Amino acid sequence: MNIATSKRLEGIGEYYFSQKLREIDELNKQGKQIINLGIGSPDLPPHPEVIKTLQEEAAKPNVHAYQSYKGSPVLRKAVADWYSKWYGVTLNPDTEILPLLGSKEGIMHICMTYLNKGDKVLVPNPGYPTYRSAVKLAGGECIDYELKEENNWYPDFDQLENIVGSSLGYKLMWVNYPHMPTGRLPEKALFEKLVAFGKKHNILICHDNPYSFILNDSPMSLFSVEGAKEVVIELNSLSKSQNMAGWRIGTLCGAKERIDEVLRFKSNMDSGMFLPLQLAAAKALGLGKDWYDSVNAVYAARRKKVFELLDLLNCVYDKSQAGMFVWAKIPAGYKNGFALSDEILYNANVFITPGGIFGSAGEQYIRVSLCSPEEKLGESIKRVNELFLQVKDK
Repeated sequence: MNIATSKRLEGIGEYYFSQKLREIDELNKQGKQIINLGIGSPDLPPHPEVIKTLQEEAAKPNVHAYQSYKGSPVLRKAVADWYSKWYGVTLNPDTEILPLLGSKEGIMHICMTYLNKGDKVLVPNPGYPTYRSAVKLAGGECIDYELKEENNWYPDFDQLENIVGSSLGYKLMWVNYPHMPTGRLPEKALFEKLVAFGKKHNILICHDNPYSFILNDSPMSLFSVEGAKEVVIELNSLSKSQNMAGWRIGTLCGAKERIDEVLRFKSNMDSGMFLPLQLAAAKALGLGKDWYDSVNAVYAARRKKVFELLDLLNCVYDKSQAGMFVWAKIPAGYKNGFALSDEILYNANVFITPGGIFGSAGEQYIRVSLCSPEEKLGESIKRVNELFLQVKDK
């Protein structure tokens, strides 16, 4: 049979990490024992009380039915309390919070809710590749705004004004601080400029905020800016901050009108989240500062090892970056991050992410994940050092 795929898939390739994991699996079958320092999938477990809550709730006979499309009131209140405690932001749990099956789902929901064919969307370069693919799948047009190291990886608002000008058709702008992949932290002034820009041009600012608790003592929400709800929606996630990536639990926050609009699409795509998962998530959101401190102590120790690896590779990096990755500029002598990544993968059996997968502005960079134990990071350093010694001997 010759059945053509839809036109919406034109120009949409398989997700980079999906391809790369398959390649790494093949190399492992050949006995390579690849150390994967590429993906930000937490290897630490959630808090024991969170797991206990899931086990106890799942054992009950009356929790296995379809759930509310808007999520459990218990989870929505937990999200509201979490935002109030850590971000200083007030949200109405009945109208301004929508639980998601992971925040990645929310990116697609937002694009499908608001974009018509040809609508323009401002997308960061470098930035999370899913923004771009979701926009394209929804029929929108991606318009890059470049982030540069010399501008602290912040948007250049003069550039944005030149891009948008008096043009019509701009609907959304994707932003993400703490920024992935660069780890750049936000400042209040940046958030104020984003809100003002959105209001001026009638553009919905979509803030993706999953990294604000990782190696960061001052979590911030874009809603901390006065009047932000008029023009902002924010995604958040338990994947990183609570070590629950595989549980697929996220949330969308925004004004009632925005939540109701996205729900019109979402309610046609799924039938709600398993109730015990929601109750366990509520438990996770109620954890105190000691939880975040314990997680960050592990990541801080690992980051020191990653710094050692990057020093060995002669890369340049900022030690103040947040999140569960380290972003680094490659040394002269390599065409791009792909070349350095391939050299290390095929000759030292260590995989690090080439920055070019996040956009053309990341071509001269690499990204190293902190989601591996110190022992594996130490072994990576050993392997890379042995490779360089071999090259030197030749």
